[in-house]
Amino acid sequence: MFTDQGEIRIKEKIKKILDNLPDEELEKVYWTVEVLQKDYLFRKNLQDKGAILSELFQKEAQSVNELWDNSFASDISMDTKKAVYYDQIKWHIFSYQIKNCLKEEAARNAFDAAAKDELYVMYQNKSYVLMLKNAKDTVSTDFDSEEDIYIFDKDLTWTYVHTHESYCGPYFHLAGGFK
Repeated sequence: MFTDQGEIRIKEKIKKILDNLPDEELEKVYWTVEVLQKDYLFRKNLQDKGAILSELFQKEAQSVNELWDNSFASDISMDTKKAVYYDQIKWHIFSYQIKNCLKEEAARNAFDAAAKDELYVMYQNKSYVLMLKNAKDTVSTDFDSEEDIYIFDKDLTWTYVHTHESYCGPYFHLAGGFK
């Protein structure tokens, strides 16, 4: 963490960089900073609810991705996966109704009611996975700012998916099925 003096120096350095950039480059800076702010606010919200966040990279993240695949999609044939572009967007197994799931408000309600002590938060197109401990107070709306995100409990009994498409999802799938 920076001291007050350290923060001032960093802000001065950033301002100096910005002052020296041509106007046409400032839009790139803006969008980069906006992404950083969005991620910061997302993580801060979870931490404010008492969740403890850690990041898993490389082999650990790959193992978590494989856990999700093996737990929620292993019974789907390769031909079906290919037909729904599973390799590009895993949640197509729900939007194409290959797997039984709750949708929209019912999915949100199921997630909100689920036991959530320890969670994995996996993204479709990011190389890391977040692990959340003490996540019991998280709710579906905490993930609305995220896209193509797969949240699931450490016991792999359920998964909640928030997509990038406003008309698809969210989805909630129970590994044992619904009664």
